[in-house]
Amino acid sequence: MTTIRTIEELEALYTPAPVAASTVKVAHRMTPHYRRLIEASPFAALATIGPEGIDCSPRGDHPGFVRIHDDTTLMMPDRRGNNRIDSLRNIVRDPRVAFLFLLPGSGTTFRANGRAHLSTDPDLLESFAVDGKPPRSVIVMAIDELYFQCARAIIRSELWNPARHIDPKALPTPGDILAAMTDNQVGGQTYDQAWPERAKQTMW
Repeated sequence: MTTIRTIEELEALYTPAPVAASTVKVAHRMTPHYRRLIEASPFAALATIGPEGIDCSPRGDHPGFVRIHDDTTLMMPDRRGNNRIDSLRNIVRDPRVAFLFLLPGSGTTFRANGRAHLSTDPDLLESFAVDGKPPRSVIVMAIDELYFQCARAIIRSELWNPARHIDPKALPTPGDILAAMTDNQVGGQTYDQAWPERAKQTMW
């Protein structure tokens, strides 16, 4: 196996150098166009880093769920989940974070990199309430850089093409996976059958 070990080797492999369109798109504060992309997105992957390594967590809500507080600050409510709090643990110990926004039906994706902290300000939490249920914390990101991403990954994957959608019946269910990993002590068919109602009752 041949391993690249220096930046010089890497840059020599990836020639020519990036064209202007790859570099001039980077902004260090909100722009009108970038505001529209964030406000239209119902999904983002949240990347964090901590002593145990890197974590990437899916986050989704109604379009615009990541709030543009001002031209240099984004806010994301931490909605109900499984309470592993992997991402939140990382943020408390290392503020570096990144968001990758997806826009269903669009080839454009959008990236935001910065430094974050967690807020439990009561008024802020209440401002993010849905059905009377506020999040327990809000991720507040100070923007370092913003830019849209090349559409090739979406085009190659045909992510929004219904003909390429996978039949869920062809995949193992969460209950199947849990049962296999616990010698049937956790999960199974009962877990899968209960999940839709449990999700409905605990969405917010």
